[in-house]
Amino acid sequence: MECEGDADNQGILVLPDACVELFINYTSTPIAIIDRKVFNSSIVNSRMSKPNNVKMRKGSGCIAVCFYPGMAYKFFHLPMHTITDQTVELSELWKHHMNELEDQLLNQINNEDRATVIQEFLLKELEKCEGDNHIDLSLILNVASTQLLSVKQVSEAMGITQRHLSRKFQEIIGLSPKEYFRVNRFLYSLHYYKQYPSNQLTRVAHESGYYDQSHFIRDCKEFSGVSPKELFSSSHILY
Repeated sequence: MECEGDADNQGILVLPDACVELFINYTSTPIAIIDRKVFNSSIVNSRMSKPNNVKMRKGSGCIAVCFYPGMAYKFFHLPMHTITDQTVELSELWKHHMNELEDQLLNQINNEDRATVIQEFLLKELEKCEGDNHIDLSLILNVASTQLLSVKQVSEAMGITQRHLSRKFQEIIGLSPKEYFRVNRFLYSLHYYKQYPSNQLTRVAHESGYYDQSHFIRDCKEFSGVSPKELFSSSHILY
């Protein structure tokens, strides 16, 4: 992502999800203003529960890396709930590597070479981590299922207690299972609407696993700050 001119004064409203994203800077310009705070160097954005207003700075350039839910844990070696709902400068987490990595990127001439540098760095970090098959399995079950799963269904399928499942979710994903499935349901509703924009909200809510339209509207207002109608007609909201 690059910003050659002045960013839109309104900025972009980025909706919450269950992912962790890196924004790795390859210029000497501060990356962005996020909810009125200026970030000068590479950052990690860990699952926000509320929408974020993001404005890139003029002259900034960064490469974004988005991890599937539960996968960022393999690279940071800390309980993910400790950085949930935060935007943190990567130098705080990768103290001995970020200056060197940003300098390497600054010296590359195109994004393909920058991506190669980042990939090599991440692969080295991945070698230091042992996976967690239980959580990997729960995510696979949820993604592969034709219906959204409940916490009880996942814990039973995995043969562990709901309490143990919740503890591992907090550690590896940064959310409780209930929070994870709730935001997952909301995101599914957005993708469903993109596919079938002519459907009424009642149908969107039903197909997305909501009990009724009012629950869908409540989640929409909480996660986006606006009603479904305003969300689907907006041009400055990213989801």
